[in-house]
Amino acid sequence: MSIERLGPLDPISTYNKNQKTQRVQRENQSDSVSVSNEARTKAELLKLDRAVREADDIRADKVDEIKKKLQDPSYIDEKMIDEVADRLLELFGIE
Repeated sequence: MSIERLGPLDPISTYNKNQKTQRVQRENQSDSVSVSNEARTKAELLKLDRAVREADDIRADKVDEIKKKLQDPSYIDEKMIDEVADRLLELFGIE
């Protein structure tokens, strides 16, 4: 029995043997990215959310202001007590 050769040992070598590779001519193009308004809004909300989460829970300037007001004996009067009571009733929906 004899085995005859069907083709070259490296079958790929016959392909593209006579063709030279050419570089693709590209125009001066630059990459670009477009961001939708929805994505911009979401990014802004995430930025604000992060800022709120990183902010102090207690505002020292407001605490100092209230402390000064409470030291004044004339600050707490009947009008102030009625106003605070009304706000508490409104807050709890009792009014």
